[in-house]
Formats: sequence, C-alpha cells, structure tokens
Amino acid sequence: MVTWLKIYLLITFSAIGFSLFFTHICRKLALKAGFVDKPATQEHKAHKDSIPLLGGVAICLSVLSTVIFGYIVAGSLNKSFINTEVLNALPGLHNISWRMIAIALGGVIAVLTGLYDDKFNMSAKNKLFLQFIAAGVAVVFGKVELSAFLFYPYLSWGLTIFWIVLIMNAINFFDNMDGLAAGTATIAFAFFSITAAMHGQYFVATLGATFTGATLGFWFFNHSPAVIFMGDSGSLLLGYMLSVISCMVTYYKTDSGDSPLSILIPIFILGIPLFDAIAVVIIRLKNKKHIYIGDNNHISHRFLKMGLSRKTSVFLVHLLVLTIGMSVLPLLWGDKKTTAISILQALTILLIISVLQHTGRRDS
Repeated sequence: MVTWLKIYLLITFSAIGFSLFFTHICRKLALKAGFVDKPATQEHKAHKDSIPLLGGVAICLSVLSTVIFGYIVAGSLNKSFINTEVLNALPGLHNISWRMIAIALGGVIAVLTGLYDDKFNMSAKNKLFLQFIAAGVAVVFGKVELSAFLFYPYLSWGLTIFWIVLIMNAINFFDNMDGLAAGTATIAFAFFSITAAMHGQYFVATLGATFTGATLGFWFFNHSPAVIFMGDSGSLLLGYMLSVISCMVTYYKTDSGDSPLSILIPIFILGIPLFDAIAVVIIRLKNKKHIYIGDNNHISHRFLKMGLSRKTSVFLVHLLVLTIGMSVLPLLWGDKKTTAISILQALTILLIISVLQHTGRRDS
C-alpha cells in the first residue's frame, strides 16, 4: 500500500540518485569548460587546486528531474494500491502546479544569477537586484507568503521578500568550507519536511524531501576534501528554496490550541547561518570593510582558530544546526512550559555561538 511515508522516502532516495548522477556529470563538464574556482582569486580561500563550480546546476537538475519523475509516478499509480489519505490528496497536485512553476522560475533566476557571478564576478548591487527579482516572482506568482500575523497584504509581501533575500545571502555567506552549506541545508530541508508532514502539508513535505535528497547527494562530492563546489549558483538556490519552503510550512493554526510561538521555528532552524551572517556583517562594518568581501570571521573559522581541523569544524557546526533544530520541534505540540524551555535552549545555543564568534578574534 502506497503511503505518504513511502512517498517521502521514494522521493528522497530518487533525488539522491539523480544528484549523484548530475553532480558527477557537472563536475566533468566544469573541468572541460574551465568553469572552476581558482584559489588565488580571494585571500580567504584555502583550497590549493582549482575546483569545478557547477554544483548549483547539478542540484537544480536533480530537483527538476525528481519533480518530473514524481509527476510521472503519480499519474501511473494503480489506485487500488494507494492509501486513502494519499488518494484524496492527489487532485490537489494539479491545483498547485502553476505555483510550483512560478517557484521553480524564481529558483532558476537564482541559479543563473549565481552562475553569472561565479564566472564574471557580478557587482553586489546587480546581484542583490536579481535576488529581489527571484523573491518577487515567488511572492507574486508563487503565492509564497510569510504572514506572521500581519493583516496588511503589502506588509506581508514585503516581509516575505526581505526574508527570502536575507536567507539567500545568509547561505551564500555560510558556504565557506567544504560541505558546510550543503550539510546545513540538508538538515534544514529535512526539518521543514518533517514539520510540513506533521501538519498534513503533503506536497510541501514532498518538496522538502526532494531538496533534502538533492542536497545530500551533492554533499557526497562536496564534503572535505571537496571535488566540486556549489558556487553562488548553488548557495543562492539553496537559500532561495530554504526561505520559500519555510514560508510554505504551516506552523500554527488558530483553532489548534498550540502555542503561537511555533512561528519562530524557521528562525531557529536557520538560526546558525542567520546568526553567523549577522555577526560577520557587524564585524566587517566595524572594521570598515565591504560586507560582500569574504573573510575568516565565520563560526567555522573560529573552530579552526581553536585548533580543530576543517572537517571537525564543519561537523561541529552541523551538530549545532541539528541540535537547535531538534530543540524547537516541540513548539509544534508542546504546552507553554515546553515551549519556554525549547526557546531558552535554542537561545542558549545561539549564545554559545556568540561567545565563540568573539573568542580569540583576529579580524582580517
């Protein structure tokens, strides 16, 4: 019998398979085309050899292939083998098709923006402008909205666009070590997928599972020592989709009796890269440096200065992301006491990050 759990697993493993295939292909294409990241271009880069830069394209192709595969499977399923819950939800697949196309279009804009930047080093102003375009497409045509109890549509739309652009840049900043951004995004996508599934948002959960698998498949090539980078095309795509999916998930229903503080869940799931980006921007502004020029002031670099290896530093950051994500999941069903403890635990982890950000700092 086909159940939603089996569908989530099928989609995840299908996305992993497509990602392994396309990442391998894109790596070879990038090497042949000379589309590589040269370590001499920026001081903060630590790799010694030129690394292929088409990881973002691989992730994008993996997701699109998985979605097409999912549509084909959904249309060919024998209804007698489908769980009633799945069968009742299938008609809704056609209702959200245009929304998914609009969201996918925004993702393609993010990928193309990153590709151009990887190759030709786009100005920060133009890059930011195209990020706003991608976010606007998702909000206006994809109907993506972060309400946050705002009663005026224009405020909600503005907040949503700001959130999408913020997360795109946070993940872009966070992509500073082998496997760091890819692993963090995989964990975050998994949490959003679980949250959506718990609230019966089957298609949102499926979309989250798709990106979980696609990003995890890419991670196998990207973890230390990386043989391919996602580049800005990948970090902007992952940031875009993390923010979009985080907006699509329902965290609180007024008639459920749950705590309204559950709307804070996406902030905490993405808390580590968000907090890191804010801290790094403050450091750069304080030192009168451009905020878009990379440096070694990220939390991952703090662990290096404490004597840890790069691989261990990345692993420790992933553990922090996993821990803070698990700490806020009880907000979905907990009472006020559980909610308070969960938020305090998450804030304590962020406080630890803050201490690490300012311990033994050697700004450059």
